[in-house]
Amino acid sequence: MTADASDASDAWKQWHEHRTETVSAPYGPLALAGTYWLEDYPDGRLPDMPGTWTVDGDAVRLTAAEEADGLSVDGLSVDGQPFSGEVRLTADAGPAAAARVGYGERRLVVLVREGVWGVRDFDPASPARETFRGIEATPYDPGWSVPGRFTPYDEDRTVRVENADGRARGLGLGGELAFRLAGRELTLQVTVQGDGSLWAVFGDATSGDSSYRFRFLRPAAPDAEGRTTVDFNRALLPPCAFADHFVCPFPPPGNTLAVAVEAGERNLI
Repeated sequence: MTADASDASDAWKQWHEHRTETVSAPYGPLALAGTYWLEDYPDGRLPDMPGTWTVDGDAVRLTAAEEADGLSVDGLSVDGQPFSGEVRLTADAGPAAAARVGYGERRLVVLVREGVWGVRDFDPASPARETFRGIEATPYDPGWSVPGRFTPYDEDRTVRVENADGRARGLGLGGELAFRLAGRELTLQVTVQGDGSLWAVFGDATSGDSSYRFRFLRPAAPDAEGRTTVDFNRALLPPCAFADHFVCPFPPPGNTLAVAVEAGERNLI
């Protein structure tokens, strides 16, 4: 193994260890115990969750009962303080650990998808987190890291794709990533992230067999000529591989590769 390949392999090992730590953290993906869309609960009462949660225009209104002394009966907290009465909540922008609403050790995350409001329940004591044994991942192989070229679309496109929860939602696409892999010229439709990096949802010949049914790929931001590296050693399991309550999008049309990508994260152990 060359010095460069050895360095890349060491970097991959560190990446894999960090991923394992991240997904198994107290409020990582394994802690998600439920996602509840408010339109499905017109009375505002969510399963195993105190308070009343209702849509209030461009926010969610949370109402918690209080005793005569003003203390919360429901045991909720907002911004780290015991909460009773009413508060309007916009979508939480940060990690689950920083969610405004708490219930004991749980964090109740407000989210919105295409105008539909919901609440996610992150519980550090979730069964998935307690039984997690690791991520099956193929050791680093330089052959799975290839040059790529990104070509932006004239204007962003949105396609409707099925999500893991059975609902179709829009997936924004900003361009096409071309590369050569396993002797084939291949392309992926990709989303351009706020920092310029790329994100692809893809399937391949291993999907649903020796790998999860689809995976994510996050190439670095292309340079001024559209060049980047397509490294399938860092193919990621989507959040819904860790908890059924995520709403991961399935691959858009054309993003199921006709090769077996035997690299990166494959399944949960």
